[in-house]
Amino acid sequence: MSDAGLRVGVLGCAGFARRRMLPAMVAAPGAEVVAVASRDAAKAVETARTYGCRPVTGYAELLALEEVEAVYVPLPAALHAPWVAAALRAGKHVLAEKPLTTDLARTAELLALARELGLVLMENVMFVHHGQHEAVRKALAEGAIGELRAMHAAFAIPRLQDTDIRYAPGLGGGALWDVGVYPVRAALHFLGPELRVAGAVLTQGEGRRVDTSGAAVLHTPEGVTAQLTFGLDHPYVARYELWGTEGRLSVERAYTPPADFEPQIRLRRADGDQELPVAPDDQVANTLAAFVRAVRDAQGGGEAPDGRADVLRQAELLHDIREAAARAVTHQH
Repeated sequence: MSDAGLRVGVLGCAGFARRRMLPAMVAAPGAEVVAVASRDAAKAVETARTYGCRPVTGYAELLALEEVEAVYVPLPAALHAPWVAAALRAGKHVLAEKPLTTDLARTAELLALARELGLVLMENVMFVHHGQHEAVRKALAEGAIGELRAMHAAFAIPRLQDTDIRYAPGLGGGALWDVGVYPVRAALHFLGPELRVAGAVLTQGEGRRVDTSGAAVLHTPEGVTAQLTFGLDHPYVARYELWGTEGRLSVERAYTPPADFEPQIRLRRADGDQELPVAPDDQVANTLAAFVRAVRDAQGGGEAPDGRADVLRQAELLHDIREAAARAVTHQH
């Protein structure tokens, strides 16, 4: 790795990459954007000019660049599997947008390939790197709400433009893959890897070819439940609540808070309500720092702490939610 930091190439010029990730990478002390690729030469030139890096026409051409140590993959979900595999085989560490893939077997294959090659493969689920969730974990551990009994988590956004790729089944669209990942990961984060899916429903909006809303019920072996709701045709909701025997903790703006947002964790108990103080935090910068640290560890011969177990368990739960929803439809008919 160069003194300037981890040399990153970007596969694709997606809106989210240009809006959030590229500015954060340019600002990150441990990373340096050296190239950006697009299948559209003009788009590559325009994006590269903005961020002071090299434009490349074609994703394979970027992977062939020796100076690129790691790649960020913001492509549509259905394109992740082939390009993440190609990047790993080219010897590059990978930070891929979520979901890593839309197929459980492919996700497992890619994680195994990364491990075999000694490379970091990290899924860009950023909210878990925000300090507000650590504050919630601390409150739980200290018994603020007694024994944990249930979790309610939701992430929903208003209707998108008809041409949005999240409505395209061939590109891995749909509410479960786009927004459902967040409450599923939140449940995994707080209730642990032994979560199981009890049931699920996925609803396809009128005129749509993908699921536009859904819900799932999960549970731990001890019977702690998680009720998850998600959708692409709703008012904006991004929250979770944890219920215990003596109170409840609720978090608003749980998944995509801006860096200057002042988190609000509310603790409600019989003896009164209180706000738990949490400082604003930059989850994008924290995620990039975690990725850089993981790559440095891997390059130093260590085991990369890149959350592979969580990525795989999340993929299994998403798969099981889809299967449970399919069974629910079958039973209706």
